[in-house]
Amino acid sequence: MTIELDRLDRYAELAVRVGTNLQEGQTLFLTAHLEHAPLARAIVRRAYKAGAAYVDMRYRDDRVRRALVELGPDEALSYTPPWMKVWAEAQHEQATLWISGEPDPEALEGVDGERLGRTRMREMIEITNRHLINRSVNWSTVAYPNVGWATKAFGEPDVERLWDAVAFATRLDAADPVGAWRQHMSALENRASRLNDLEFTALRYRGPGTDLEIGLAHNARWTSALYRTAGGIEYVPNMPTEEVFTTPDCRLAEGTVRSSRPMMLIGQLVEGLTLTVRGGRIVSVDADRGAEVVNGLLGSDERAAYFGEVALVDRNSRVGQLNTLFYDMLYDENASSHIAFGAGIPQVFDSDPAGALNVSTVHVDFMVGHPELEIDGRLANGTWVPVMYGEEWQFD
Repeated sequence: MTIELDRLDRYAELAVRVGTNLQEGQTLFLTAHLEHAPLARAIVRRAYKAGAAYVDMRYRDDRVRRALVELGPDEALSYTPPWMKVWAEAQHEQATLWISGEPDPEALEGVDGERLGRTRMREMIEITNRHLINRSVNWSTVAYPNVGWATKAFGEPDVERLWDAVAFATRLDAADPVGAWRQHMSALENRASRLNDLEFTALRYRGPGTDLEIGLAHNARWTSALYRTAGGIEYVPNMPTEEVFTTPDCRLAEGTVRSSRPMMLIGQLVEGLTLTVRGGRIVSVDADRGAEVVNGLLGSDERAAYFGEVALVDRNSRVGQLNTLFYDMLYDENASSHIAFGAGIPQVFDSDPAGALNVSTVHVDFMVGHPELEIDGRLANGTWVPVMYGEEWQFD
């Protein structure tokens, strides 16, 4: 029991000190599944020790969402109750933390995928997006190992094996996890700086089932997941993180792209996803499984079908080294290079994005990196140069 409590406390310290970088006097808004309670309680204690003014704890349950999808009226799928808008607005200049790690992986299996894709509190998401654009919230996400998640990932309820994987991916296994994270983020920042020096105007992806060109915004930087609020608070929104990324010009994309790994999307499995893009917009969706939920999300707002992120991950990724499909996007997106459709990332722009930034209530990452994928970058003079081949950087 002492070992378990010590592990939870160390993990909670990472989430509070590195993830959200909670400041004295801030309120922490914490959201988790019921099964995440042991970690949630440890985070609450760590937050108060760090000087939190208050911790707002909110639990969620996917069986409740299932009932809404199956039995609720159509207008309820995207409804935001007035009190939830107040709750979302209250997060301005505060800290927010989510705990992932699906404890009930079958909770949303078999429900209507199109309706599931539309089941999102749109007005609440719009408020959250405004916080992101204004850089007014320091937020983060961590995952809690549990029986349901372990069974989905490994085919057996080996929670200790999952803890070992989480500890490796989040550097919780280091003698000084906080120091290890600072060193890791510095390395990612250096990689992003090198990409910024090259001033690419576009990326080209070529591989099995993929031939895609994405234009990059001239005033968008490559960055790591080391964010800063408008008030100067540094935080890490995803733990783990292995990516460097930017937001493309959402108006400039042409071609076809095929995902390299299955993914869980709102509780449903999507496999063999292929997207066709014309004039920046996704015009067709094909998948071996799960196309309905993808189409539901793409149709949920008018900007969902445009790209919002391109991210590069090499084979040295700690998540990738685990060679495991986690069925949790917090982990799976950090195993390989990926692209996201939907909302762009306002933090990467040095000046007014002026139409390049996609604004949407959707943001869905899908993995594209694999050993046969070639990613090239176009220089300002029009020359194409290798960026990443076989999941290895092609420049120093």
